Amino acid sequence: MPDPSATAPDPASRLPDEHTLARSLGHGQMAMIAMGSALGTGLFLGSGGAIALAGPAVIVCFAAGSLIAACIALCMGEMASRHPVRGGFGTLAAHYLSPFWGYLTRWLYWIVTVAVTGTELVACAAYLQYWAPKDAAGKPVLDLWVGILIFAAIILVINVTSVGSFGAIEFVLSSIKVIAVLLFILVGLFLVFFGLPSAPAPGLANLTADGGFAPNGWGAVWVAMWVVMFSFGGIELLSVTAAEAKDPSTSIRTAARTTVIRLAFFYILAITVVVALVPWKVASGTGDDLQMSPFVMVFDRLGVPGAASITNLLVLIAALSAANANLYAGSRMLQSLATDGMAPRFFRTLSARRVPSRAILVSSAGIVLAAVLAFTGVAGVFGYMMSLVMFSVLLVWALILITYVVYHRRRDGLEVFRAPGGVVTAVVGLVGVIAVFATVAVVPEMRLAAMVGVPAVLVAVVLYLAVVRRRMDVSAIEEAFAEADAMRTRGA
Repeated sequence: MPDPSATAPDPASRLPDEHTLARSLGHGQMAMIAMGSALGTGLFLGSGGAIALAGPAVIVCFAAGSLIAACIALCMGEMASRHPVRGGFGTLAAHYLSPFWGYLTRWLYWIVTVAVTGTELVACAAYLQYWAPKDAAGKPVLDLWVGILIFAAIILVINVTSVGSFGAIEFVLSSIKVIAVLLFILVGLFLVFFGLPSAPAPGLANLTADGGFAPNGWGAVWVAMWVVMFSFGGIELLSVTAAEAKDPSTSIRTAARTTVIRLAFFYILAITVVVALVPWKVASGTGDDLQMSPFVMVFDRLGVPGAASITNLLVLIAALSAANANLYAGSRMLQSLATDGMAPRFFRTLSARRVPSRAILVSSAGIVLAAVLAFTGVAGVFGYMMSLVMFSVLLVWALILITYVVYHRRRDGLEVFRAPGGVVTAVVGLVGVIAVFATVAVVPEMRLAAMVGVPAVLVAVVLYLAVVRRRMDVSAIEEAFAEADAMRTRGA
């Protein structure tokens, strides 16, 4: 295996400028893009399903999820800061494990981003229905698929602009939701401990009322982890954005640390506020296709004037930001696969604005799927897509951590950022991922996802052996490392 720091021919001599991504993202933009993907529907909408399973003990689920996510982000951050390559962790897997694992990791993650983009837009459309007029039966007159198409047009326009413009817009969207979550926590804590004249302070009574802290038992807390971990999907963007960072070493180091701290703080405190203010059975009484976020429900039930509508607007922005970030990630992953000969070369081409517009259009397939499912009236659209995402992303996380273990043995001492604990941290994260994956034995949605995911993986393996293995360009992977290392050495 060639030394990743070895000198290689100038990649520009092999990969024309029109196939090379622009390095335009700053420190703050990278951190907010990662937050934009992770801080989205999983917390604001999907948390209702986790509360239904675990009750108030969902707080423990989010604490455990924060630990697993921290292990993944820190290990991935160290590798990405050392090797800011296109394709991120997928290209790292190709280099440190084998081209096959790099191929599989990237295709799995592309599936994740495609499905998440569609899922987030389903959530956006559901939030929009909060304001829509209702018919005699109390159902919104605005169809879900209409909302999906409206928001799809918005994120497609954002993504086909330059990466600098994308980064600026995503920074604004993510900043809005970060501030919103912080305000929700502060206002929520005030309502928990001080209350209002119209809504007496409940204190912490709701955490143990109606069956106790873990009303469905601690086994249910483990089962709820498959829903909770969906909330942390998106931390992988730290690695994907490295190829378009102005100063990846510093940016990724900063982004990895701040993202871990922010997510743990926001998730644990925000979900605590929800289950403290609203009885857990009420907060979870939503079903598969949620029409109201538990966060909106908090203010809706308390009767705070206008607060529910404002909160609904903010969680809509959060979902739109996450969809925007995932469409970005999927297009970059597909473009890197095409550049390495693991996907049709057609998708490696960049537009005049240095964005992979062809890959963006194909990566919007999840939006089309979500709209079709909603239009045909298939029940449980959100739940089905979320379970498929979880099956795929758990495999991706496991491969990231395994890649880190191999990388750790070969690292050359040139790292500017090291994951605390090293291999121990990776092993802890891997054990957590396996424990969550084990819920496939008891969770019907996960079994359904496995029934789709396992055949998909087998098809990918067959395609690799039959077609990709002969067409892939291993030298392009090594040249990507040489280019990234040269750029890093120059301090670009």
